[in-house]
Amino acid sequence: MRRTATLLAATLLLAGCSTPQTGGGEAAPAPTPTPAPSSSTPEPPPPPVQPAGEPQVLASDLEAPWSVVPLEGGGALISERDTALVKELLPDGTVREVGSIAGVEPGGEGGLLGLALQDGWLYAYFTAASDNRIVRMPLSGTAGSYSLGAPEDILTGITKNQTHNGGRIKFGPDGQLYATVGDAQQRDAAQDPASLSGKILRMTPEGDVPADNPTPGSLVYSLGHRNPQGIAWDRDGNLWAAEFGQNTWDELNAITPGGNYGWPVVEGISDNADFLNPVYQWATSDASPSGLAYVDSTLFMAALRGQQLWAIYPGAQTTATGFYPGQFGRIRDAVVAPDGSLWLLTNNTDGRGSPRAGDDKLLRVELAPVG
Repeated sequence: MRRTATLLAATLLLAGCSTPQTGGGEAAPAPTPTPAPSSSTPEPPPPPVQPAGEPQVLASDLEAPWSVVPLEGGGALISERDTALVKELLPDGTVREVGSIAGVEPGGEGGLLGLALQDGWLYAYFTAASDNRIVRMPLSGTAGSYSLGAPEDILTGITKNQTHNGGRIKFGPDGQLYATVGDAQQRDAAQDPASLSGKILRMTPEGDVPADNPTPGSLVYSLGHRNPQGIAWDRDGNLWAAEFGQNTWDELNAITPGGNYGWPVVEGISDNADFLNPVYQWATSDASPSGLAYVDSTLFMAALRGQQLWAIYPGAQTTATGFYPGQFGRIRDAVVAPDGSLWLLTNNTDGRGSPRAGDDKLLRVELAPVG
């Protein structure tokens, strides 16, 4: 089951239409790609894809899950926001507790949020007593017996609040760690270069400032964000981000290093040349975006309030198609699994959804070329 969002003329935007729109006015420049090895005969881009068939349930009875990290061999690590637990999905469908993250203090939208895995370390973004922070822990053992070592602080002092905590962390193709940070209900902080709030941050795996960040000595990679919760890189190394709007427009942004995306001065597409416009926008009732994934020329965006999966096809005329509207309720995360399938994490037990039998679930979706 799906719903397609087509592009409308800019005049409809000026008339206040609430249908998804592509950028207008001052268009966002193409994001700066991460350098890739040169090739005399570059491969053509793969054809875009879409979900095929009904999703398969991989895990059920999860409690407010927030982030999923697929593992080689068919398993996964899953964070639960309010229990502060990291759980392991085994290839046979068994779910076990890996460990609890010390210092997590759930409240509102805060708690144990994003996870990322690299070089034997499990990274976690979470809400503590006084702040949001990123830690890493050694991940020991093998499938079915993983355990967590003592946490090591990577970044502390990120402003927390009941809402707008951001929380997604991922390693980019450049090996650096990226984190999405909300404005923590301090709107003006998003425009303050000295604040970490309302930003996308870029850091080394140890939490240091990379030498090639846009501003020397600063972790800030882009600013002017309200509450971004999804990031993904395309095949050329371009960074994309999904962001919650306030009352009008949710956004998909092509991220340029040092770029300013306008919040709280503007929301969605504007004619203000001081800010970069989103590549695409949705009415907040259709999206409220969280996780973002990229595979085969296609971006997949999880929608919470919109209760669907959006497939987005960037290009000269970016288009977006909604799949499974209302079928699984709120969708928190979307990730690409090692076998090329797409995994979705529902989020109906977080206090804002309507739980169904077996909620919350991890779902597996087969992908097939469009057409």
